[in-house]
Amino acid sequence: MVRKFSFHGGCFVALTLFIAMSAFGQEVKPSGKSEASSDPLRILLITSGCCHDYDFQTKAMQLALKKRGVAATWDVVSEGGTGTSARIRLYEDADWADGYDLVIHNECFANTTDASYIRRITDAHRSGVNAVVIHCAMHTYRSAEIDDWREFLGVTSRRHEHKSHYPIEVVESSHPIMEGFPSGYRSALDELYIIEKVWPNASVLATSTSEKTGQKHPVIWTNRFGKCRVFGTTYGHSNETFQDEVFLQALTNGALWAAGKVTASE
Repeated sequence: MVRKFSFHGGCFVALTLFIAMSAFGQEVKPSGKSEASSDPLRILLITSGCCHDYDFQTKAMQLALKKRGVAATWDVVSEGGTGTSARIRLYEDADWADGYDLVIHNECFANTTDASYIRRITDAHRSGVNAVVIHCAMHTYRSAEIDDWREFLGVTSRRHEHKSHYPIEVVESSHPIMEGFPSGYRSALDELYIIEKVWPNASVLATSTSEKTGQKHPVIWTNRFGKCRVFGTTYGHSNETFQDEVFLQALTNGALWAAGKVTASE
């Protein structure tokens, strides 16, 4: 089931779509310890903002999980327009994330800076709401003085380099998120984000190398933030990326790991 929430001219519009999904775990068999259940994942997707085709990306993510046998119910909040500054009304409620197994952040609001607003988001995650963070989520709130969001992400980034087909080097091949990731793989046409800092509780799973400087930058990682698990990737700019089966498989694996459905072998 997908419930899509958007706001237009102050009016609340709710659209409910029903998608038949197969039982969890039929196709995705990542390594490590499985903690699958027959209950569908309850997913909240926050999306919108500058620079990307969010409607296409939303549909691509939903279809990718369905194709891989992951049963899920989706609430999609698409609000804030196409600018770089917005306040999502859902976040005004301190209990905004209650009831969800996973929150996917695919929003892009670099110039929203209000500290109390940002901390309502990060406090929910710190308390145990697991997350997936994609591409421009890394540049969201980048103008804010506080570091809470960046600590939650697990990386600090404020800029990106040009679009290219970047080779992806796997750093942790034994992690279940990287299950089946092909050697010698190049990304779909996408941007390379410059990572200024990897936070102490983040673990880099894969990197790409700048074509300008030769410096390696994390492109896939996990993070622990308080009680929550975070999966992150800086790729996700282009529609080509959201049509790439390797990316979509890693994204699915990352969502399952973040939601606690699989754990790395000890």
